[in-house]
Amino acid sequence: MKLAILGGGGVRMPAFVRAVLATRPTAFDQICLFEPDAVRRETTARLAVEVAGVLGHDGVVTVTADAAAAFTGADYVFSAIRVGGDRGRVIDEQVALRRGIVGQETTGPGGCAMALRTIPVVLAYCELLAQCAPGAVLINFTNPAGLITQAISAQGKVRAIGVCDTPSGAIGQLAAFLRASDGDGGGRDGGGGGDGGGVAAGYAGLNHLGWVTSLVLDGQERLPELLARFDELQRFDHHLAAFDPDLVRRVGAIPTEYVYYYYDARRYLDGVARAGASRGQDVQRLNAELLTAIGRAFADGDTGAAWSAYAHLLGIRHDTYMRTDTEGDSGQARARAARSAAPAAPIDADDVGGYEGLALRVIDGMAGRGASDVIVNVRNDDHLDFLDPDDVVEVPARVDTNGLTKLAAGDLPRSARALVLAVKDYERGTVQAAMSGDAGLAAVALAQHPLVPGITAARELIAEYTELHGEHLAYLR
Repeated sequence: MKLAILGGGGVRMPAFVRAVLATRPTAFDQICLFEPDAVRRETTARLAVEVAGVLGHDGVVTVTADAAAAFTGADYVFSAIRVGGDRGRVIDEQVALRRGIVGQETTGPGGCAMALRTIPVVLAYCELLAQCAPGAVLINFTNPAGLITQAISAQGKVRAIGVCDTPSGAIGQLAAFLRASDGDGGGRDGGGGGDGGGVAAGYAGLNHLGWVTSLVLDGQERLPELLARFDELQRFDHHLAAFDPDLVRRVGAIPTEYVYYYYDARRYLDGVARAGASRGQDVQRLNAELLTAIGRAFADGDTGAAWSAYAHLLGIRHDTYMRTDTEGDSGQARARAARSAAPAAPIDADDVGGYEGLALRVIDGMAGRGASDVIVNVRNDDHLDFLDPDDVVEVPARVDTNGLTKLAAGDLPRSARALVLAVKDYERGTVQAAMSGDAGLAAVALAQHPLVPGITAARELIAEYTELHGEHLAYLR
């Protein structure tokens, strides 16, 4: 079985390759990393190949700059690209922040700009994939994942499933909190709609805009308790620390972390101002440091040093996730000190997690290696009755050799439905604008986003994004 990866030089790919070869050593005969950027091919993609060799899988992982070669013979394709790179992310954030608007890479104006840059590129890859491997399944975690999956679905050339680990991570933390308080230990459960070790959760929404509406642990509904004890829960899981407990209780469901940008935009803006840099700027500097360190180690012929530097810096990035946005301090000094004090990470077995782990669960189910319940981004059909059939939604599903079968979704509170309806209108318009190249429609779509203060601001944002992103948005007229 062949797996092709779009964005094979991404910073998470060496860790992914290491984990998949350790946990599923016979799952793939070939893992082909497609990476058009020469620097990434010689650093992160090369590190993935070297790691495979150290683990005894010489020849399994290859790197190419030829998309057709990567796609040919593929059974599954992961899409994990960032059009415009880290610089594009910083532009997306800063253009919004200068206007006092949330500047986040997937949500609000930043997410719109990212989608407008990305959709034409992804759809061109889908055209090629349909020619080279018409039976392949595309698993999308290119952000904004739900919106990109919506565009792929609208094009209709390939079979696509969108994945994001935010919902399953949230459910796992809720279950871990309850088990810890029950005296059963605090290990993280693998939540996902129903097969997380005695955990069954209700969940519904859109990508980066979803709520846990039920949490049944060992046969007992515990959501009312989670809401009542939300203050304690916040101390257990820092992803929830910035939410206002009274607001969450009023809504009546547990929001996933990205709902924070809707519920407390002012706190976010104050935090970024206090930190003096956005998350994108922090990540840009970390990634530059990481690529330089890997390149220097390879120049010295030291794969072990390349892995050590990579694992150290990737760990710092993980440890500082959302800290700037919620705390007004990236926490990088603390993270660097803690990582420096820890033993160097060896190149050996590790569990696979994150969105890559979720994607592998989808493949495992389809390939007959074990059915499971997952939360994915798929066509709605009649699942959420307040949305259109062709809308892409984020809901629980059962994955097995028959494919995906949607499970019962959570019953969203009215205020959550209102947000989902508004954001889905924005998503529909953004996809139409990208597929037609209509700059005016892009502005109208962005004006419908709850975080954007009207059409005048939306037009200004689209105009500045078009200017600063140059060739990537030159198709908009």
